[in-house]
Amino acid sequence: MENRKDIKTAKDLLRIRLSQMVVNEKYKNGEFKVGIHLALGHEAIAVAVNSVMGSDDQLVLSHRNIHYNLARTKLLKPELDEYFLKKQGLGRGKLGSMNLANEEKNIVYTSSILGNNLPVAAGLALGKKAENFQGLVFVVTGDGAMEEGSFYESLEFMKSNALPCLVIIENNGWSLATRIKERRCDISLQKFGESMDIRYEKLNSNDPYEYIEKLITLRKFVLDNKTPVLIEVELTTLGGWYIQERFVNYHAGPAPEINLIDWPLIEASNKDPVFVLQKYFKQDLLKEISKEILKSLKQEINELC
Repeated sequence: MENRKDIKTAKDLLRIRLSQMVVNEKYKNGEFKVGIHLALGHEAIAVAVNSVMGSDDQLVLSHRNIHYNLARTKLLKPELDEYFLKKQGLGRGKLGSMNLANEEKNIVYTSSILGNNLPVAAGLALGKKAENFQGLVFVVTGDGAMEEGSFYESLEFMKSNALPCLVIIENNGWSLATRIKERRCDISLQKFGESMDIRYEKLNSNDPYEYIEKLITLRKFVLDNKTPVLIEVELTTLGGWYIQERFVNYHAGPAPEINLIDWPLIEASNKDPVFVLQKYFKQDLLKEISKEILKSLKQEINELC
């Protein structure tokens, strides 16, 4: 296997996954005072966004933000402390999980309210334009928020005012414990974008290297053309809802229930970005990297779940 990829990207992805596994074990034990939306399976897009963000770019997040915060801070303990509502936490114990921002790392706003962060992102982009600031606004939302009126109105505002925004929709096919296809009609984001002459891209490989290359191109397009771009990321949220599809077992849904070590993950698929790394690196190397990260996490929080 010839490796031409930067190992740092793989390390970043594995660190986000293993950090979430630590959080998951504590979550299962009932140690936290706040609810937490894990993002196991979402790591590739978080690594890519972190890799391409410029110093003047801003990131606006939703209730499921753990992977982006971990990607930007590269530390677990400040986030854990925040979940424990400690004063030394990332938000000084006042933000908890679903509103966790980190202005120092350009995560300027996070909202637990469905669709609320979209108009905020539009306002931030308008401010950048008015003050002639450089950079753009990344805003991350989900397949539920795109049903809200704020989604349409924000995109219309961004397009009408020529605002540089990358709108990322993480689509895991679920609404709480219900599959989206079980409760509503299909919504074509591509046609939605075409109706406003907004460029649309779909990412579904869970390949962080492919995502980085694509985001570099799209970021340049947004800045050059002063326009929003829609990016739909199809992924599987690995979690507590055990489902079977086409005789293949895997986990999806938002609620962590079981020990991740026992998950029957599918190495041959692209549902899990951790296994996608095997396209570029041998298993033995990835295992050694994982051991190093676990050792680092143990030193960081003085315990290993």
